[in-house]
Amino acid sequence: MATPEQMTAAVHGYVDGFDKGDPEAVVALFAEDATVEDPVGTPLKVGHAAIREFYTASMATGAKLRLDGPIRLATEYAAFAFQVQLTMDGKDLTVDVIDTFKFNADGKVTEMRAFFGPSNMTGF
Repeated sequence: MATPEQMTAAVHGYVDGFDKGDPEAVVALFAEDATVEDPVGTPLKVGHAAIREFYTASMATGAKLRLDGPIRLATEYAAFAFQVQLTMDGKDLTVDVIDTFKFNADGKVTEMRAFFGPSNMTGF
């Protein structure tokens, strides 16, 4: 099982890599066959190529992530609340999100799920 230190480092690496606009740093956190469901209810992005494509497009918006509280760890899962802040068409927008990561024994993310909806978006 992944250690708490590995899981915490992965969450911080995710936020940092996203904020630097570095999709390769983010993809490196994921297992080869990992899935990303962002937001929950949308089609899964499966594997490094699909995950890279998704994060490359997401980072191109100029969005920044800000952790909002502590990272919660339970068995092989991490859950963390954060805000996505971006500017679109001259408007400052915020999305309140909770992500969950599931980890394998090597400390790689095997599943990412993002929980948010229209009620969590301001400025849109």
